[in-house]
Amino acid sequence: MMLAHRRYWRFNVILISVLMLIGFAVSFVVPLFARALSSVRVGGFRLPFYLGAQGAIVIYLLLIAVYIVGMTRADRRLRQAAADDAASDVTHEAAR
Repeated sequence: MMLAHRRYWRFNVILISVLMLIGFAVSFVVPLFARALSSVRVGGFRLPFYLGAQGAIVIYLLLIAVYIVGMTRADRRLRQAAADDAASDVTHEAAR
């Protein structure tokens, strides 16, 4: 069970780190290159304006959704590992 907990928390930390890195890039890196990216158009608007007005919010919502889905799967795996561990404990007790 300890291995399952370590995997769970390692996955959690890696997922949060990646999502925070993406959020940082959207919040701080894209504005640094706003002039260079102003020739790129999304939906008829220049990319820096689009990200400032709508795109960043949509990206943040997607990051939240990815976190929810990823952690739901990780929680399910951890519960399954706990159930497997409990079942093996019962089996070992019955064998004694």
